[in-house]
Amino acid sequence: MIKPQWLLAALLALPATQLQASGPAGTVKRVTGQVQVERGAEKLKAEPGMALFEADKVRTGSDGAVGITLRDETLLSAGANSLLVLDKFSFDQTTHQGAMQASLKRGRLAVATGKLAKTSPQTVEFHTPASILGVRGTEFALEVNAHETE
Repeated sequence: MIKPQWLLAALLALPATQLQASGPAGTVKRVTGQVQVERGAEKLKAEPGMALFEADKVRTGSDGAVGITLRDETLLSAGANSLLVLDKFSFDQTTHQGAMQASLKRGRLAVATGKLAKTSPQTVEFHTPASILGVRGTEFALEVNAHETE
């Protein structure tokens, strides 16, 4: 049997980047209309201040829009009828190292990249059903006109 003090000591010995990987990837900053966050089997109404985690799906309705700020200061803005998945996110606040991968399954997404794209551009990717966009520190918009596959 593992003693609680050993477990605590093991957790404290982990590098900060490993501890942060399970923390929030970012926060919902603004919501207009119908916006839902799917976390596993849960479907949650998105609200300003809500934490977003790796693997969360953000789905906007026909009247929906959402603004998201990730921990590395990346700004994401999804329009109506969008489905955005935060596939992967890790970020070390001290070294600004980490990785980000997001998928736009449908809809529109505007992006202003943050510290990850400036420090480790090779680790930042945005996926669509037809492409993979490597980011090198910039602002851009994506649009996917596809029928929902999920």
